[in-house]
Amino acid sequence: MFLPTTTAELKKLKWDKLDVILVTGDAYIDSPFIGVAVIGQCLLRAGYRVGIIAQPDCRCATDICRLGEPELFWGITGGCMDSLVANYTAVRKKRKNDDLTAGGKNNRRPDRAVIAYANLIRQYFKNTRPLVLGGVEASLRRIAHYDYWSNSIRRSILFDAKADILVYGMGEKAILEIADELRHGQNTENIRGSCHISAAPRSDFLELPAYEQVTDDKAAFQQMFTTFYQNNEPAYARGLSQRHGARFLIHNPPQPRLTEEELDNIYALNFARAAHPFYLAQGKIKALDTIKFSLTSHRGCYGECNFCSIGLHEGRTVVSRSEDSIIAEAQKLTMMPDFRGYILDIGGATANMYGFECLRKQTRGACRNKRCLYPRVCTNLKADHSRQTKLLSRLRRMKGIKKVFVASGLRYDLLLSDKNNGTSYLREVVQHHVSGQLKVAPEHTADNVLKLMGKPSINALPVFKNNFEKLTAAAGKKQFLTYYFIAAHPGCTDEDMRRMKSFAAKELKTNPEQVQIFTPLPSTWSALMYWTGIDPFSGRQIFIERDSAKKQRQKNIIAPQTGKKVNQ
Repeated sequence: MFLPTTTAELKKLKWDKLDVILVTGDAYIDSPFIGVAVIGQCLLRAGYRVGIIAQPDCRCATDICRLGEPELFWGITGGCMDSLVANYTAVRKKRKNDDLTAGGKNNRRPDRAVIAYANLIRQYFKNTRPLVLGGVEASLRRIAHYDYWSNSIRRSILFDAKADILVYGMGEKAILEIADELRHGQNTENIRGSCHISAAPRSDFLELPAYEQVTDDKAAFQQMFTTFYQNNEPAYARGLSQRHGARFLIHNPPQPRLTEEELDNIYALNFARAAHPFYLAQGKIKALDTIKFSLTSHRGCYGECNFCSIGLHEGRTVVSRSEDSIIAEAQKLTMMPDFRGYILDIGGATANMYGFECLRKQTRGACRNKRCLYPRVCTNLKADHSRQTKLLSRLRRMKGIKKVFVASGLRYDLLLSDKNNGTSYLREVVQHHVSGQLKVAPEHTADNVLKLMGKPSINALPVFKNNFEKLTAAAGKKQFLTYYFIAAHPGCTDEDMRRMKSFAAKELKTNPEQVQIFTPLPSTWSALMYWTGIDPFSGRQIFIERDSAKKQRQKNIIAPQTGKKVNQ
């Protein structure tokens, strides 16, 4: 069911007050793919009265005041993306379109949306209930961080928003604990997966270099980030403190990862799987075209690429749903009146991470100084695609389903490491689950750049390409690989891009079109490199392309601009 977003809905539910009001930078889509909807439904299941205000107008009281004031707290998120990533390209040009806004025009989401919404609430509700920040924007900006759009080090967003609590990561457990403590008038300061502001540091927590220090000292900033990153594993993370002026950010250790059963329970919630009529009346919401008839099979990513925020936000341990849970959700899709038999995607951050994990990591936590997939697939991971092969086979044989697509993309190095079941999995995908093109993301071809990205050597890609083409020919199909690349990553030069173009022509027999310019996302290793000009793993200086026109030039080397506009 939809959570209420209008006074008329409150009256229909016979609710005179709400316990929690969630405010988001996206139009309200009640879907398991939308974080604020998941949080809302989890709170609703736990017995709380929850409402949502989506994309409120920051110029007046009309939107933010329409549901009144909550009894327990306001929950604030910028939406499914950091608002500055949503609003600007990698060369800082304003984006015209927004797939998560009704009507598609990028005119409803303010810059630094979390701060804007916190200010809006404070403007019209003096001395109100606690403001709780969450979502990707808050999660990745929870400590002092490099902000690409201002080219500066900014404070924890908790200080800039003048909020009370910040929930980081996938926040279902933390938000329920916060709601329970507030309902019973208890202290929320020790809840894992959350941050708050204190007059003093915690004596049992590690103290990070102060905000004022890391602003002026890039070596201190690197030390801060390294300590922060190394303390995000639930099994052994220490709590952190960081001075901001006269006060301290208190960063509690992360929540334990969800179990399979807990993840199944979330996806069994009563999602409407549609846009709320109040927002749909304002125009089509393009994101629905992709997510409405798609399925999430797992959370987390052990790829841990240096430019990506997924591992930090979702976790470096992959938690998979049970097959029965996914089948049950697919059955719900088949009963929707506008379902035409096509499941558009089944996957996660990467499709073929479903169904296996390192047993050591599951019991002891992710390795401190070793990665699962870099520089090569760890022997302890023991990739096994058999469970996903079985799942795909079950899905495509269900009554009412004509086709199930794997659109999330594959890690080809992971697939090739599975000597027992990798080929049979790829055969299943090629024969039944490709919609003309299959996505892979080598990101680059130059070893020096791949190393800085935390990506493996490109040598495995031609092997995978050959296997894919052989299986495609055997299936009698005409299918292709789509390659995703990044230009202007730290360490990347024009010459590296020319080598990429040559490799693509000779080895891949293609001229790639899916090339994006690197964006330094907050709290990523690559953003650290971009700010400091140093490889944090070797200590050596690296080339950084900072000029927007020259970044575009790098992209144009492999993907020249034409009359058709491309997303940067």
